[in-house]
Amino acid sequence: MNQEITVTETPAQPADRFPHFTVLLSSTRRGARLARLLTEAQLRHWGLPTETASQLVAELAANAATHGRVPGRDFRLMLYVIGGTLRIEVTDTRGDRLPELQHPEGTAESGRGLLLVDALADRWGVTEDRFPRKTVWAELCFSGPEPAPTGPGTAGGLPVKDLGEKEPDQAPPFPPVGQHRGAAHSRE
Repeated sequence: MNQEITVTETPAQPADRFPHFTVLLSSTRRGARLARLLTEAQLRHWGLPTETASQLVAELAANAATHGRVPGRDFRLMLYVIGGTLRIEVTDTRGDRLPELQHPEGTAESGRGLLLVDALADRWGVTEDRFPRKTVWAELCFSGPEPAPTGPGTAGGLPVKDLGEKEPDQAPPFPPVGQHRGAAHSRE
């Protein structure tokens, strides 16, 4: 059961270009796992942190393979960076089933994926696409490497980061005007 994988990558060149990565994967657990592994490899190639983004991709891809699966249809993973923001998009072909943030009981064995996405992402949401597709997206804000602080404002030698405000050079919100019909969530 071999599947052809189409990968599009554009390295950051002029100011109007941005690094991006797109791949179509089978809507299976194997496809979801491959999405996470490819994300880790691509982010390492771009020199970006991998842990949080990989966890977000794992949750979004697992949801696409589990709840957005249509036999014979793939899901698309797209990663791109604009400014200091990594945008993760997972598109599947079940636009009739929009994800909702749930609060399962303590003994429930599932239903916590979007809670993790909500906790890890700086922003996330759902965009309805051309029928029958939907895109679930998440954003992570990165800053460049900073020198280690030596004075006040450190905790145990580690910098204290204020997550409240975004930097002015970061990209504007991504959902296209008029196309965003789902709820957007933000830590701001």
